[in-house]
Amino acid sequence: MALQHKILLDESEMPTRWYNIIPDLPAPPPPPLHPGTREPVGPEDLAPLFPMALILQEVSSDSYIDIPDEVQDVYRLWRPSPLFRAHRLEKALGTPARIYYKYEGVSPAGSHKPNTAVPQVYYNAQEGVRKLTTETGAGQWGTALAFACSLFGLECEIWQVRASYDQKPYRKALIETFGATVHPSPSVLTESGRKVLAADSQSPGSLGIAISEAVEVAAQDPEIRYALGSVLNHVLLHQTIIGEEALLQLAKVGETPDLIVGCTGGGSNFAGLSFPFLREKMAGRMNPIIRAVEPAACPSLTKGVYAYDFGDTAGLTPLMKMHTLGHDFIPDPIHAGGLRYHGMAPLISHIYELGLIEAEAIHQTECFTAGVQFARSEGIVPAPEPTHALAATVRAALEAKETGEEKVILTALCGHGLLDMAAYDRYFSGDMVDHDYPRDRVQDALSRLPSVDG
Repeated sequence: MALQHKILLDESEMPTRWYNIIPDLPAPPPPPLHPGTREPVGPEDLAPLFPMALILQEVSSDSYIDIPDEVQDVYRLWRPSPLFRAHRLEKALGTPARIYYKYEGVSPAGSHKPNTAVPQVYYNAQEGVRKLTTETGAGQWGTALAFACSLFGLECEIWQVRASYDQKPYRKALIETFGATVHPSPSVLTESGRKVLAADSQSPGSLGIAISEAVEVAAQDPEIRYALGSVLNHVLLHQTIIGEEALLQLAKVGETPDLIVGCTGGGSNFAGLSFPFLREKMAGRMNPIIRAVEPAACPSLTKGVYAYDFGDTAGLTPLMKMHTLGHDFIPDPIHAGGLRYHGMAPLISHIYELGLIEAEAIHQTECFTAGVQFARSEGIVPAPEPTHALAATVRAALEAKETGEEKVILTALCGHGLLDMAAYDRYFSGDMVDHDYPRDRVQDALSRLPSVDG
């Protein structure tokens, strides 16, 4: 009998609602606080940066939110995305585990990021916004926002973390192909960037710094708004279409996952895959282990503290209760630029504190080893970010080999690595370095956490 490699959904089967996990949690997450007053932020505090539709989604108590028809129409350019059974990887590992991966690299931007870029741009366009600013690490989010802005006629200006800007020159070209402008961060264009450069002219940058630059520019012009590619509740909400589709696809082949693995930087890809399954787990309909995987060089969940902190380096954003390494911590320039964020999404942090998910940190050479093994068996070159999930998947599959368990493992391959070949080149040449948890620098950054009474 021929093996089935792809489990597909028809366009008519694409979910038409996003899932909001907050009403189903046993306790609500702590609210974001105003950076000045330390009081919970209200809609008026966020209005200078986000359209009201997104602000309402950020604080929604509804379990499901309808996806606008215009957004569904764009989604259908690549959605529903395929779910693959990794038969060849299973064979290469000699494992009895059955491995499935949800492949988001089929989107125009090559990653999961358009799942939120498209609705964010749509809602901004509905309010008459002229231009969006944002940050990007590896460039996946910047590419996605540039793509979405091109569809709805908005200008787009992007600050890309300097380390990734230098490592991935063709990412800049792709962003420009979609019509956006991209600057290396820190830059001389903003007060935030100039301050960092004054202290370190060779700064590799960080997502926190790039966020500060993008927010600073957006806050100065009422026709400009800011868009964020991860961390916030509405961003995680938009990504849940990944897990909703995966549930339908696994049901087609009669499978229920025993282990769900996702890479985590800010957390949107992990949340998008896992939250619909976590809903089913909390309802008693399945009982998978859900595991977040982060880089050893930037381990916010496994090594950070759970505290209120700024989402950016300059302290322009609201204070969020999250696992953080300190808002002015600058991670080492690992190749998984999308995972170099000092904090974890507040909602994921809260769920981790509730004990509903696990977390582990892995060094980048082990991740690239898994990425190469995956490419040589499954034929897709993964982006550096999902190689973290693949490394954890390989670990679990080999454990199943030792125990003989026929467990079902589900992961998300959130993007392809065709613009990340310089990183693979460094891996093959032996020049790739494993950066350990920088305890001293993190402790220094944590010593400057903002004071929050109570």
